[in-house]
Amino acid sequence: MDEYAVKSVDKACYLMEVVSDYPEGIAITELANQVGMYKSTVHRLLTTLMHRGYIEQDIRSGKYKLGYRLLDLGMKLLASIDLRREAMPFLQELAAASNEVVHLALVDQGEIVYVEKVESQNTIRMHSRVGKRVPIHATGLGKAILAYLPVTEAIGIVERYGLAPLTEYTITDRDRFLKSLEETRKLGYAMDVEENELGICCVAAPILDNNRRAVAACSVSGPNIRMTTERLRELAPHVTETGIRISERLGYQVWKTR
Repeated sequence: MDEYAVKSVDKACYLMEVVSDYPEGIAITELANQVGMYKSTVHRLLTTLMHRGYIEQDIRSGKYKLGYRLLDLGMKLLASIDLRREAMPFLQELAAASNEVVHLALVDQGEIVYVEKVESQNTIRMHSRVGKRVPIHATGLGKAILAYLPVTEAIGIVERYGLAPLTEYTITDRDRFLKSLEETRKLGYAMDVEENELGICCVAAPILDNNRRAVAACSVSGPNIRMTTERLRELAPHVTETGIRISERLGYQVWKTR
């Protein structure tokens, strides 16, 4: 922990992160065991968080769950991201053209964070939510962003966060992964064929700012029964075009690169 970090605040944040994994609530004894703190310490922290509205306690079960104050803060954060507003019309067009789930994502601390989503009309589709975090190396979104970062920066992220195997298809070899980033730069898009979640495939493209730096990515995702490799390649031009159009809204000028 950083020498300037406040331990009690760090513990409180950790409690909220663990509680977030239990939408139906978690008992204080189980929570204390999970976080490795004394029950009395957990109780004091929970009481403080409840006072601020970050934690709620179910009257009947006595279990603790996240409070709506966090939703309020989360919505304010999302509202402050102009990227979402600029991207939405293009994401909706892509969703209509593909009839699959479309995501917009950013990178935060070595993970991909979904900041926008347009649903598919298909009954069988990928289940995800805005705010969900997934490892950067195992997603088309992550690879699309990493490929357009400075090479040293991309390597630094890989070395820091690793290439953990999430499925049998996850690329865990460093050299092979870096080659996949080179291929992404050549093609202009990245694919994830069940690398993050079995049965789910996606094709993603970077969103660049006026310095040609990847600041986000957009993708089309769906079950492998529809999203075959051939289908991913068919959708790739639509996804890359969407990425370019959103990039232009952020000041990226295509003509300067041609």
